[in-house]
Amino acid sequence: MRALALLKQISAQASETATEDQAAGHSKQNQLQRSEFELNVSEDVPTGDQLRSIFEYIGDNNAKGMVKGASSVSDAIRLLKEDGRRFVAPVIVDWNNGKAVIGDSESEILKMLKEGGSG
Repeated sequence: MRALALLKQISAQASETATEDQAAGHSKQNQLQRSEFELNVSEDVPTGDQLRSIFEYIGDNNAKGMVKGASSVSDAIRLLKEDGRRFVAPVIVDWNNGKAVIGDSESEILKMLKEGGSG
């Protein structure tokens, strides 16, 4: 999973101090200037409460992007209870800063992490 590899790399870089020589060889992830963050990976379908929170972060109109066939948050919750395979992964969530990205777009994930770390 591309998103997981990216997040692991950023997490590792945030938790270690690189010298100038080491930093010169790193890619654009090194520009993030983000403090350490906790990385939790779950392969479980989100709970109803988690879904509500995620939709607060990304907007209710994105229900169909996260749950196949959903047209609203309540519809998404109902559909996932019926069939968890309707969940469209990955969804990257920054619970501490109230942000989320659907999919594995590196630029969107980096943007979310940068915005979350600038507070």
